[in-house]
Amino acid sequence: MQDTVQIRLGEETAPELGRGTIALLAGAAGLSVASLYYNQPMLGILAGEFAAEPSSVSWVAVLTQFGYALGLVALAPLGDRFERRGLIALTFAGLALALFGAALAPGLGTMLAASLLVGVLATVAQQVVPMAAHLAGEARRGSVVGTVMAGLLTGILLSRTVSGLVAAYADWRDVYAGAALAALAASVVLVARLPRVEPTTTLSYGRILLSLAGLFRRHAALRRAGMVQALLFAGFVAFWAELAFYLERPPFSQGSAMAGLLGLVGAVGVVAAPLVGRLADRGGKGRLVTLGAAALAAGFAVMGLFPGSWIGLVAGIVLVDVGLQSALVANQARIYGLDPAARSRINTVFMAVMFLGGGLGSALGAQAFAALGWNGVWGLGLACGLAALAVERFGRCPA
Repeated sequence: MQDTVQIRLGEETAPELGRGTIALLAGAAGLSVASLYYNQPMLGILAGEFAAEPSSVSWVAVLTQFGYALGLVALAPLGDRFERRGLIALTFAGLALALFGAALAPGLGTMLAASLLVGVLATVAQQVVPMAAHLAGEARRGSVVGTVMAGLLTGILLSRTVSGLVAAYADWRDVYAGAALAALAASVVLVARLPRVEPTTTLSYGRILLSLAGLFRRHAALRRAGMVQALLFAGFVAFWAELAFYLERPPFSQGSAMAGLLGLVGAVGVVAAPLVGRLADRGGKGRLVTLGAAALAAGFAVMGLFPGSWIGLVAGIVLVDVGLQSALVANQARIYGLDPAARSRINTVFMAVMFLGGGLGSALGAQAFAALGWNGVWGLGLACGLAALAVERFGRCPA
């Protein structure tokens, strides 16, 4: 029997949120966001498949990130206006169709178009996370969001590993076909198992979109959190988008399987997310963001100090992943308390700014790698981390 959770317009309640529902939300977030990252270990294979230069194939990753930013603005705010369970299930069904389109793409142009749509519809993850924040209540919000974020991070982690291995030993199209079937199954399960959450606003779609700019102007903490996370994410995405090309060169001379396996190093970030969420519930969110930005910058510095070293590369990945995810969970815990009735829209603004940074990072990373090789990539990441640290430390708003 389905649970029903009624949330009155403009108000917030704190219903009891069971472990099963939290696990379901975490799994849904992970499955949807994984769609953004399947392509990264396979970019070298896609370049061969479509007889294209690496700089051209890199646009698969770029358009996926920009599509996510577009979907955040166009779709994610609907969580405040429509019943969330049905909206999440419908978006998962659309994501399945986009993934099938990528699996059947006959050429690079079609693949780029499908990648844009995958990015747009993968924003269902950003309907899931605010839903978890709604259901959790103030006292548990940080820990619940941290747990759901751990599921989301697991999706990112496994997406690279699975796609790298499947592409290396089977076919890259199988990656997208399998993901499409999983998204379709998720649509059915979620509509049957998730609790019902009523909308928190009666604003029209047009007024909801217009309200995004108002929220951005009104909340200095939102502006700072978005800018910090955009900078961190730009460095992160630039690194992962170019890693497969870097590993193909000496002294590594590895393919997509190794690029995917290195994603498992990010398991440390998955473990860190719930811990950071619990710490955020106790206060000190600004300090956690500062430490996260510093860790990410340190990770890229390690990569630069030890070029061509497996130990340096792995240690750098650990620091980069832990730093990014720690800052993300702390920033989300900070912004979700700004306006309970506009939580989906606040999340939209935050994530749209973040993924615009990711799209820009993908584009800049490709150019940096083409011009300067790996030095350009780790240098870009280090600059992004230091800039984020400066914004967090010297921004004009309370922590």
